[in-house]
Amino acid sequence: MAEFTQEEKDYIESQFKEILKCCPKCNKDQHSVDMIRKAFDLANKAHYGIRRKSGEPYIIHPIEVAKIVSGDIGLGMRAVICSLLHDVVEDTDVTIEDIEILFEPKIAQIIDGLTKIRGVLKTKSSQAENIKKILLTLSEDVRVILI
Repeated sequence: MAEFTQEEKDYIESQFKEILKCCPKCNKDQHSVDMIRKAFDLANKAHYGIRRKSGEPYIIHPIEVAKIVSGDIGLGMRAVICSLLHDVVEDTDVTIEDIEILFEPKIAQIIDGLTKIRGVLKTKSSQAENIKKILLTLSEDVRVILI
């Protein structure tokens, strides 16, 4: 695991601030801002030192997803939090139970759905079976598909 340069750390922080600019729903109250910061800090710590194949810090990916779901799709705080944390459960030692304790059951449920969808899409089962599984997950919370 390689350290990030100060320039990369500054860039990561600036990109976090961009999330808040993209999300008017997220700036309505301090609680929302605090919860998004908490999710960002957890994701940033969990992915610290990890890079994508491009060499870019991995955390930039969940930040970009969060900016899309908030700015382009118009979703709010929970979707932004789930976007920031969507790879944490799969790629680190953080569990769904940890997410439920640190945030709330609904956020844990959405992240669990995201994990299941990713698993469905990676398997080689029939396309019809994959669609059926995705639709079952969709019935729990549409944000699973949007994120």
